[in-house]
Amino acid sequence: MIAKQLYIKAIAFFIISLFHTTLFSQDLVQTENDSLFRNENFKEFRANNAIDIALGTSVINGDFVDPMFEIFTHIGYKRHLTPHLNINFGYNKFNLAYKDQFNEGFMSFDLNVECLLLPHQRFSPFVFAGGGYNASNYFKQTATKFQGGGGIEYIVTDGFGLKLYTDYNYVLSDELDGLIAGNSDDTYFRIGFGINYYFGANSSKTKLKKGEKSIIKSNPIIDKN
Repeated sequence: MIAKQLYIKAIAFFIISLFHTTLFSQDLVQTENDSLFRNENFKEFRANNAIDIALGTSVINGDFVDPMFEIFTHIGYKRHLTPHLNINFGYNKFNLAYKDQFNEGFMSFDLNVECLLLPHQRFSPFVFAGGGYNASNYFKQTATKFQGGGGIEYIVTDGFGLKLYTDYNYVLSDELDGLIAGNSDDTYFRIGFGINYYFGANSSKTKLKKGEKSIIKSNPIIDKN
């Protein structure tokens, strides 16, 4: 219960920050009438494929008291179907613990659909949802689950982004912490900070042939008389 309250406060702060940064980012968005230009702009910052890694903390909301924040790691792959939409698969390794009562290692295999809200900008919020498979170490205990979350990404340099995100995981089992009690299944939360490395840009970016004029060069702002 304490962990849930702490998580709710953390999420409230995260949502408020996300709201303010989203409003700020809206001021940076220019009217883009040319869909081809938007697609080139997306590929200038990102690419159709990405490897992502992250490090963060996880906390359980189950049947015991005094849950503890434990470490978690993540590695995954994402494939953009459109600039706004991608499908991603991730492997997560993490611990869930209660003070002086329970400490167990887990892993999860997650498949998500993710929506990038501002794909043509360096800064973009994103949201995701999907399903997964949860297992304790050595697969002694397994269960399916559903998850959802959101975060923000900033492209530091072309093809390389930093991200901060959180997710909520609902496990279809009440035995996650080894105790069956209450009327609801166990859940856990994760908050992570990581990087997205985009690749495949050479094959997806629009390349200019030698002597070919770019959009800017073919439509100069200054009229030469």
